[in-house]
Amino acid sequence: MATAIKIDCNVDVPMPDGVVLRADVYRPDDTARHPVLLARLPYNKDLSLITLSLLSPVRAAKHGYAVVLQDTRGRFKSEGTFVPFADDARDGADTIAWCADQAWSDGRVGMFGASYYGATQWLAATAKPPALKAMVPTITASGYHEGWTYQGGAFQQGFIQFWTAGLAVETLGRLGSAPDDARTRLYGTIFGINDAYQGLPLSDFPPAEVPGLMDHYREWLSHPSQDDYWEAWRIESKYADLDVPALHIGGWYDIFLEGTLRNYVGMRRQAKSARTRERQRLFVGPWLHGLFDRVVGEVDFGPSVLLDAVNLGGMHLKWFDHCLRDAPDSSAPVRIFVMGANTWRNENEWPLARAVPSRYYLAGQGRANSLGGDGRLLSQPADRQTADTFLYDPERPVPSRGGCTLFPGAQSAGPRDQRPVEERDDVLVYTSEPVDRPTEVTGPVEAVIFAATDGQDTDFTAKLVAVTADGRALNLCDGIVRARYRNGLSRPELLEPGRVYEYRVQLGSTSFQFAPGECIRLEVSSSNFPRFDRNLNTGGPLGTESVGRPAVQRVWHGGARPSHLVLPIIPPT
Repeated sequence: MATAIKIDCNVDVPMPDGVVLRADVYRPDDTARHPVLLARLPYNKDLSLITLSLLSPVRAAKHGYAVVLQDTRGRFKSEGTFVPFADDARDGADTIAWCADQAWSDGRVGMFGASYYGATQWLAATAKPPALKAMVPTITASGYHEGWTYQGGAFQQGFIQFWTAGLAVETLGRLGSAPDDARTRLYGTIFGINDAYQGLPLSDFPPAEVPGLMDHYREWLSHPSQDDYWEAWRIESKYADLDVPALHIGGWYDIFLEGTLRNYVGMRRQAKSARTRERQRLFVGPWLHGLFDRVVGEVDFGPSVLLDAVNLGGMHLKWFDHCLRDAPDSSAPVRIFVMGANTWRNENEWPLARAVPSRYYLAGQGRANSLGGDGRLLSQPADRQTADTFLYDPERPVPSRGGCTLFPGAQSAGPRDQRPVEERDDVLVYTSEPVDRPTEVTGPVEAVIFAATDGQDTDFTAKLVAVTADGRALNLCDGIVRARYRNGLSRPELLEPGRVYEYRVQLGSTSFQFAPGECIRLEVSSSNFPRFDRNLNTGGPLGTESVGRPAVQRVWHGGARPSHLVLPIIPPT
């Protein structure tokens, strides 16, 4: 343990192409060599609030580590041009080599940080720098098409437009050719983002007229499929080449939850060496993206989920002590927070091997529209085939309310009462009988929906809801499938209007215990806006269309078309 630390600001880190990146270095004030912890971020190392909330560089330096916080290429104190993801593999590997070569370094490097800081870890790891010995990627993705820019083929409009506009503020200051009023218009977009979300076509999202400011945004719109453009940044396809132990930290209501889970599972099963496969850990709480609080959305999960109680900073240091200093580690492979029961629990794997896939079948007499309808969830499919019908109008989309979201608004994230959404006729509501004993759902959730539309393309959404004894309808997880991507994210196929297709909607993962007297509910619709862009039902290309058309949607259940919900039920002990 160090009693005094030394801080050097804006230290030059030269890249092979001549660009200079700059970093702040926190280290023990001595002449010894220490392991290095590196965080690379595009959000200003001088104001690195997410980093500081998880692992204070001062705390880490006093624990005997040298800590390097670096602005990524083209951001704040670093030179160059910023293009999200494009340079982070090479720049990360070169920075790791620089860290290992310093007089205060013992040659071993770990990386840490949340969100985009997690992306810089994974991308650096894909370049296989020899000095990288450990990571703690937190609330981050497993690729930058599915799970970051798109989900189920739908564009994550709420997050991507708000995030790219926010990034553009700093970029604008580097563009000497920008119009004089560009900053005013950009701030108008950010502070008026709810109005900006309404704009079509998506490619005209302001301020499109400033070259170099948000070119990546329009590039992403031009690649809606998971094609070769995205492959260089797709972590999921590279697990077998990676040999870095990792502590994966996520939240049940984090926008990148599924990426965190996929990274853990992929590395546990496929990492290059058996030692690295064993040295993967997963830790998931009930949190939002970057907000590690006890009150999440409209639910208080209690004091055991607070940062001080969980001690994420201490967890980082223990992991780095294990990986960089050979300290023993006796932690369980998986530790999760079970909502509803509001308790932490250790597990041996993810998904849980003892989970039983259990089907809940959609049923009713064809009037499941809204909370006042006749939609039910049954343990067996009905004999008679029936369809529920609703009109999806892209001019009147179902509003996003809670969930794994990341954009402004009081109703934007976490568990929230869904009854205002369930009042709409374009939301089909299916509810089970009250459960008669504690019923735990832990793992990935899927809805299998047989449906038809009169359009050439459309969306189907599904949401798992817990109905409490007092009538509140709290969302647990949800998903979307863009019909043209029903057979895979790389193969768009338009529909034959009127034909019934099977859609498999991945709702993501959760861990929740239904109490006796509570009900299981499934909502089905065709929009969740502005979390996802509105499908205009025309089959046209993403981003260029301004006018859509309403679509008549029919969801079938019973008989030969048994639409159902699949829940991973944990048997009682």
